[in-house]
Amino acid sequence: MLAGAGSGKTRVLTHRVAWLVGVEGVSPHAILAVTFTNKAAAEMRGRIERMLGAPVGGMWIGTFHGLSHRLLRSHFREAGLPQGFQILDAEDQYRLIRRVLKGLNLDEAYWPPKQAQWFINGHKEEGRRPQDLGATHDPTQRELRRVYAAYEEACARAGLVDFAELLLRAYELLRDDGQLRAHYQSRFRHVLVDEFQDTNSIQYEWLKLFAGAHNNLFVVGDDDQSIYGWRGAKVENILRFEQDHPGTKVIRLEQNYRSTGTILKAANAVIACNEGRLGKNLWTADAEGEPIRLYTAYNETDEARFVIDRIQEWVAAGGRRSEAAVLYRSNAQSRVFEELLINDGMPYRVYGGLRFFERAEIKDALAYLRLIASRHDDPSFERVANVPTRGIGNKTLDAVRERAKGEKVSMWEAAQKLIASADLPARARDSLNAFIQLIERLARETAGLALGEITEHMLAGGGLVEHYKKEKGEKAESRVENLEELVTAVRGFEHDAADGLDPLTSFLAHAALEAGEGQAEAWEDCVQLMSLHSAKGLEFPLVFLTGLEEGLFPHQRSLAEPGRLEEERRLCYVGMTRAMRRLYLTFAELRRLHGSEIYTSPSRFLGEVPPELIEEVRAQPALTRPRPAPAADAAAPDAMRLGARVRHATFGEGVVLNYEGRGQHARVQVNFTAAGSKWLVVAYANLQQL
Repeated sequence: MLAGAGSGKTRVLTHRVAWLVGVEGVSPHAILAVTFTNKAAAEMRGRIERMLGAPVGGMWIGTFHGLSHRLLRSHFREAGLPQGFQILDAEDQYRLIRRVLKGLNLDEAYWPPKQAQWFINGHKEEGRRPQDLGATHDPTQRELRRVYAAYEEACARAGLVDFAELLLRAYELLRDDGQLRAHYQSRFRHVLVDEFQDTNSIQYEWLKLFAGAHNNLFVVGDDDQSIYGWRGAKVENILRFEQDHPGTKVIRLEQNYRSTGTILKAANAVIACNEGRLGKNLWTADAEGEPIRLYTAYNETDEARFVIDRIQEWVAAGGRRSEAAVLYRSNAQSRVFEELLINDGMPYRVYGGLRFFERAEIKDALAYLRLIASRHDDPSFERVANVPTRGIGNKTLDAVRERAKGEKVSMWEAAQKLIASADLPARARDSLNAFIQLIERLARETAGLALGEITEHMLAGGGLVEHYKKEKGEKAESRVENLEELVTAVRGFEHDAADGLDPLTSFLAHAALEAGEGQAEAWEDCVQLMSLHSAKGLEFPLVFLTGLEEGLFPHQRSLAEPGRLEEERRLCYVGMTRAMRRLYLTFAELRRLHGSEIYTSPSRFLGEVPPELIEEVRAQPALTRPRPAPAADAAAPDAMRLGARVRHATFGEGVVLNYEGRGQHARVQVNFTAAGSKWLVVAYANLQQL
């Protein structure tokens, strides 16, 4: 099902499931439905239950990670895992990798943990273990492979599973255990997938194993909205689906229920410039709507001022601030918008900030709960051994790490051995013992209590609330409020006894899975600022697509890497199709970004929008869109005539290729010998004729 933006693809998926169960008589136990977020999975389950008028408890509906977790909990022995294995979120994985690097005597200045984390997760997403990487003459690759192997040993020793491992281990379990694979292929007669264009290699192989016997695979996606290649998504999965599954029936959903006809025509024209696509053409039965407005700003401050003024006009006319979204390619662009919004006293929100379970104080509390559930959780031990401060310094933790590494035991066991020995100074032993006794006491005192009471007792007995209260100020109050909200979250957690876990372990797994998602919750009426990647799946009556300049959008990196320019164009398509009623496109002639001033040229994407769909906002002529071919302007002074040789203080010598605009808006295109072709604002450029 090729479902275009705003065509109601999730509705199709839920109705298909309801039809299978309610009309075709298919058992809910025979359906496997996969989404990409827990929120989407919950919405899908709720819609299906409302349509059927009955619960569908036996149906597996969830994310790739959530369903893999469920599979591994059910078959932990076959998967080679301890029964109480713990899930590592991204930050805990980072901390563990740092410990592994230290154990291998690798300096973080030369071996950044983030690089090692990317290397490990990237190979896992491609289904490769350290032993699968093969020989290499590259010393960097050899060392990273050694880090990967040591990291796997550390995870196995402590019973830890990271996000990428959830998928890879579940895939390997089904691949290698023929009896188990046959069981699940027989059980799940219908496999349905949402947002298929966002699948990576291991997810696609995972799906093939579940659907292998009957090949009854129903996927919904949009190749034109595949924008996550940078994190492993493979648009090739949807492009080659028909080849991998002969006899596939392709259905195109092209009617859009969100945007005006003008917006859709513009988006269709832009995305049509991509060659690697399956092809579709969005249309609407609604009105053509207003033209798309294009604003050429003098600089990024003028751009932000224009955008905010338009939002104020929208609100004055009866609209809501939350109906307006400002989209940008780089997060660095938000600063100027934030500054002006604050000055104007207009509430705003940077969408996609830190989520609840990713906040430091919440992660501290969860680490305590994880240690109560499993003493051998090394990342949790490291995180809170000295939080609140109790005299356990880096030297003491280093000694614990060394003992754990040397004896191949958890840090908890290593700490107990050090306490019993004379290898630590008395003060360090006492501090370490106090922490060990605290966790043991909390575990004893909370045994048999309800989940909410466990959390409350831990917060009080562990000293976290008092610890953060000592910080004083609004930040401290916010941290304490978050800890209090954790108790509310725990009390509202619905434990599913069918997963075979105790409530605490089940909640910790839920928290780890939630922390891995990128969407944020809506709140007060305020302007929405967000990156284009964060905007996917959302819609707003009023949208500003800003920073449409070469090198910024499309991003400079995309110009040198194969396939990246087409992904940038898909990102533009996603941004344009967020708009329901009114769309503004903006770019700045001069931009201060990343600490330097840049004379810009308009994005090629602007030149791909049909001119008849565009309305210039400015009355005076300025460069507002790229021309299809260079042409000399009659208003150009002699020094700027086509072919004139000029010198620029930064870019050196060059030849004039084009001249557009008049007065302070005049711009010139110069092909510099060393720096290449650039558009410059004549008033700022100070060009010298040679």
